[in-house]
Amino acid sequence: QVQLVESGGGLVQAGGSLRLSCAASGRTFSVNVMGWFRQAPGKGREFLSAISWSDGLTYYADSVKGRFTISRDGAKNTVYLQSDSLRPEDTAVYYCVAKKSWVLRTTSDYDYWGQGTQVTVSS
Repeated sequence: QVQLVESGGGLVQAGGSLRLSCAASGRTFSVNVMGWFRQAPGKGREFLSAISWSDGLTYYADSVKGRFTISRDGAKNTVYLQSDSLRPEDTAVYYCVAKKSWVLRTTSDYDYWGQGTQVTVSS
């Protein structure tokens, strides 16, 4: 099993920034891709971004491309999501995810999910 713990959420004004962190523990050697989803009130879960653990290749949803940046720190088993130019519509619970698959661009095959961290953007 792999455990994922998110942190860094909070309340921010529109135009502001937040950096979300996700610390992985457990059988992390089995993980090849990590990423982020979010779920806004009354909506389904939305894929945001993914990163390949071995080579750092990244993939973004069009809705956040250019505003959000995913990165990783192998020594700390931690993935980050730098979120800039935040908008009220970015308000959601943000989830860290991980999968054993090497495929970066598929979004329905994540094996592990964190508990989520709330991000609220005020106008």
